[in-house]
Amino acid sequence: MIKGLYEAHLPVENLDNSMEFYKKLGLKMAWRDEETAFFWIEEGKSWLGLWEGNEYQTLYHPSLRHIAFQVSYEDLKESLKWLGSIEVEGVPFGSRKSIEPFIRPNQGNASVYFKDPDGNSLELMCYVEVPNNLKHITEKLSFEDWEKLAKN
Repeated sequence: MIKGLYEAHLPVENLDNSMEFYKKLGLKMAWRDEETAFFWIEEGKSWLGLWEGNEYQTLYHPSLRHIAFQVSYEDLKESLKWLGSIEVEGVPFGSRKSIEPFIRPNQGNASVYFKDPDGNSLELMCYVEVPNNLKHITEKLSFEDWEKLAKN
């Protein structure tokens, strides 16, 4: 029945300002009206709606105001360089101090985090093939540590 994600939405304070930010990320404009703009994540498949209003003041929680964009493993390894090239800074996830991308072996994925101009949490994320003997690891690993461990 379910084939994928069609849309997601984020609140923003200033639609014009936020539109410029999401264009820098490489998202293509689908349509816009006075208080709303939609950007294609995958053209013809999924989009992100930005809604101007006071809701941007809602305190962040992982269940609110968060979007994860799927990227390749190799792109994630270079994500901080790419973010820097468009003048966007990475942020630490949770209680981590590092902004570096990391692997979650027990979940089979990897991530790096950053924020939009309104403090919405954004994530670049990819799937990671994890051998069965490493799926028990709940620690978040650097790419360097993961690649050493996965080789053995």
